[in-house]
Amino acid sequence: MSDNIGRAGRAASGCVVGGVQLPRPFRIRRLGHFGVNVADPAVSLEFYGRLLGFELADELDFGPRLPEGERDKHGPTVGSFTRHGTDHHSFVIFPRGAMQALNPHYADYPELTVNQITWQVGTLREVVDGYEWFLRNGLKILRAGRDLPGSNWHFYPPDPSGHINELYYGIEQIGWAGYSKPGPMHRIRYQQPPGLPHRSEFAEVNEAIVQGDDLNAGWRRKAPWPETFDVGGVLLARPFKIGKVGPVRLFVDDVDEALRFYQDTLGLAVTEQIIYEGHRCVFLRANTEHHSLALYPKALRAVLGLPAGSTLFSFGLQLGSYQQLRDAISFLAAAGVRFRRLPAVLSPGMGHHVYAVDPDGNGMQLYWEMEQIGWEGKPRPAAKRRQLEEDHTLWPQTLELQSDSFTGEVFLGPIN
Repeated sequence: MSDNIGRAGRAASGCVVGGVQLPRPFRIRRLGHFGVNVADPAVSLEFYGRLLGFELADELDFGPRLPEGERDKHGPTVGSFTRHGTDHHSFVIFPRGAMQALNPHYADYPELTVNQITWQVGTLREVVDGYEWFLRNGLKILRAGRDLPGSNWHFYPPDPSGHINELYYGIEQIGWAGYSKPGPMHRIRYQQPPGLPHRSEFAEVNEAIVQGDDLNAGWRRKAPWPETFDVGGVLLARPFKIGKVGPVRLFVDDVDEALRFYQDTLGLAVTEQIIYEGHRCVFLRANTEHHSLALYPKALRAVLGLPAGSTLFSFGLQLGSYQQLRDAISFLAAAGVRFRRLPAVLSPGMGHHVYAVDPDGNGMQLYWEMEQIGWEGKPRPAAKRRQLEEDHTLWPQTLELQSDSFTGEVFLGPIN
């Protein structure tokens, strides 16, 4: 597969995306959403929902997709789509047993607990043209079309270590009332990208209204959480707010092979590389953030003392400020959440951060500040970065402003 990836990266010269010449017929704009397969989604939802603040957008029961005689053999079958903003989902929690039973891809990758890594492109045409480009170049695609719930158009290529990536456009947006699309609007399913041009989302909603669909019949969390914390002048159920997801940190079989996929095929840009304990680690970006993806060799996993049964190093959750990060640590520690300490040098370009451990042992990297890369594509020199104390109990009360403090992707809308 790696040879095909290399050829694909070179063969696409002359593509035009929105009037701009590119080496491939799509341009990734940002890391959109992420998912993990867990032992018990209900237990995980307590951690990701009540404690971290992801809102439930939809649920999906995979039980009916299993053969009738196997529906009680693989543990829980209901997965959750959750969100931190208006995107229908930014974090997906799916049942591991059911996923492994339903998707033969997992049989070849027993350490694969990552459900998906999704990259947003700018137009539906980029999804369609990108899908055809992958096929022309002999690159593997697991499936394509449009999933419901979520309504995003997509196709799924795996990386050389089996991690399932998704290139997508047009995810459903959750409005002021907090309801997702009702079930009747899921009536049309697509198993491959559509013919172009396709009707607009506005036209789809108009059709639902004409057919009498109740637009307020979708999912919405009903039970209130007590809102007692003042976060920037707004009362919330916890003393912080997730404003952005990512970066993703992965252990891979072969860093060079993975790099060819993410750089040459998907088009991510390398920001920085380091050598840690003799192991090469690579940091790539989709936009101006220092990195949205980090690749580490599997051999480093044992050096760091991380669980051998998963290729997920960690997943990042950016909070609104340094103060929110400090308050989040206190809040989560009081709730019994365990923290994992790892060398700060493995997250270059990132300010103060900690790793909160979820019920399955996955590390959620909470941070507030990410270095931004300018037109020349160069990161800040290491000597000019903040000197980070890995023991968060020794952090200062306040910090001096840096040029990229509070910069990067902006959270849109109210923080509640």
